[in-house]
Amino acid sequence: MSKKTIKKSIFSRIRNNFIAGVVVLIPIGITLYLTLFIIKLSTNLIPKEINPNNYLPFDIPGLEILIALVLITFVGWLSLSFLGKKFFELFNNILKKIPILRTIYSAIGQMTETFTQKDDGQKSVVLLEYPRKGVWAVGFATQTNKGIIADNVKEELVNVFLPTTPNPTSGFLLMVPKKELIYLNVSFEQASKFIVSAGTSNIS
Repeated sequence: MSKKTIKKSIFSRIRNNFIAGVVVLIPIGITLYLTLFIIKLSTNLIPKEINPNNYLPFDIPGLEILIALVLITFVGWLSLSFLGKKFFELFNNILKKIPILRTIYSAIGQMTETFTQKDDGQKSVVLLEYPRKGVWAVGFATQTNKGIIADNVKEELVNVFLPTTPNPTSGFLLMVPKKELIYLNVSFEQASKFIVSAGTSNIS
């Protein structure tokens, strides 16, 4: 084996090892960065006056997140109780009577209910041709379009939320003829993972 071949082989191994290191470290680095970012952001979740970290001799990273999760779980438990249901029903009725807030609150409430319904979760993931024929995208069917839009089009339309990658909280609202949609028998979580990972994880 010539010196040139040996050098090329060594360089190839170093390059492969470097690429392997990048592939391993990038997900770890991004995960750690996002985790630290969320922990730092979580310090604003709880007012300073009641934040336990302000009264402890040392800070506990992520304590605010833990408290927030416990609080959310408690509110969820409370909302399922008899008195809790009555209280939140009264609270909802009050919000729905405030002109500007009722529009925002109702829209967000409907969207949340749509994406958290377990029975319809596996029927809401759709495949559609977008932005042109022959190019496919994964979206979430929210409901059948009703009202003035459907009456004017005179065709059965389905409202589809098409999220962006890698941030699925933003996207587009498309009104697509039902016959042009392919419903996928996958969960909302599987489709979300596929979108967030920019297609690097497969939908099974």
